[in-house]
Amino acid sequence: MPTVAVDKEDLFERLGQSYMSATEEFDHLCFEFGIELDEDTTAEVEEAVKKGLPAERPQLKIEVPANRYDLLCIEGIARALRVFLQKQKAPVYKLVEPASMLTATVSPETAQIRPFFACAILRNVKFTPQSYASFMDLQDKLHQNICRRRQLVAIGTHDLDTLEPPFRYEARQPNNIKFKPLNKSEEYTAAELMNVYEGEKHIARYLHIIRDSPVYPIIYDKQDRVLSMPPIINSEHSKITLDTKNVFIDVTATDETKLNIVVNIVATMFSEYCAEPYSIEPVRVVYPDGRTVIYPDVSSRRTTARASYINSCTALSLSSEEVASLLERMSLEASVSPSNPDEIQVDVPCTRPDIFHECDIMEDAAIAYGFNNLPRTFPTTST
Repeated sequence: MPTVAVDKEDLFERLGQSYMSATEEFDHLCFEFGIELDEDTTAEVEEAVKKGLPAERPQLKIEVPANRYDLLCIEGIARALRVFLQKQKAPVYKLVEPASMLTATVSPETAQIRPFFACAILRNVKFTPQSYASFMDLQDKLHQNICRRRQLVAIGTHDLDTLEPPFRYEARQPNNIKFKPLNKSEEYTAAELMNVYEGEKHIARYLHIIRDSPVYPIIYDKQDRVLSMPPIINSEHSKITLDTKNVFIDVTATDETKLNIVVNIVATMFSEYCAEPYSIEPVRVVYPDGRTVIYPDVSSRRTTARASYINSCTALSLSSEEVASLLERMSLEASVSPSNPDEIQVDVPCTRPDIFHECDIMEDAAIAYGFNNLPRTFPTTST
């Protein structure tokens, strides 16, 4: 399971409750929710301070399920736990369309290397050193997890105010691509970058993804300024800083399903820092065949579950209303069907791609009820 390191004081402040003197209480909360407190570095930090050594603030290292991409950052963990504790309702993410929506076009050549492309914009963001670090760390966590070390999906984030739309996602021969990469002082062709990054281990591990391709993916703005050469490196020109106010997110992929999941997670997790929290500006992407897609799609997905099924799996006798109430604690919007009292209508948010079937909803209801509270009985038959 992925391990997420979060600032201890920051997390407790977000939860609106201090567990500073009772870490066991927080450990129990994690267990009840289905995550695991792996380590608390408070003792190590205090020991380092006593010795006069430099030390970071105490951190909590939390293991989360591999398919809960919404829990790969402090923002998602705090949000989910607050809803679980019934301190807030699950947020409603919304698209705010501008008077003139920005456009990105995809060239036919990208089909040879990385055919899918999505974007999103976060407006009027206020970064702090902590949220900025979390923003970068989430991208790395996603790259190592669902993105399969960038082979399936790659994420780029940019300072929109340094760019001029519309944008173009193309694929060109390596020698026909030239730009100044992130944290470099001079320009290189894409072919030269393959040699430059051979000695930089944190980037060298991704070179094989495109090295042998006749064309490399590249993203330009209206002035032919490079944003990114996915999945290798962003450009120095559009790099994000603490002073960035408007963030342009690009996602390229070989898998369209994972493309949608990743752009949704990055946009929704950090939309809380927008001047209007949980608002996201969409981008129109035009594919070579003329198909137009508006990204991201943050709408919820309607599905159903039966109270009788959930009760049969958990040995409980809950009413449909009680099941719906439990599901609300797991960030799922739920209500009893007006036409069938046994049926519960469940709206699955875009941040929960881990929910596929009725059994997943049953599991969430069981977590909210408490696994330790479930009846313990011997099976009627031997297996």
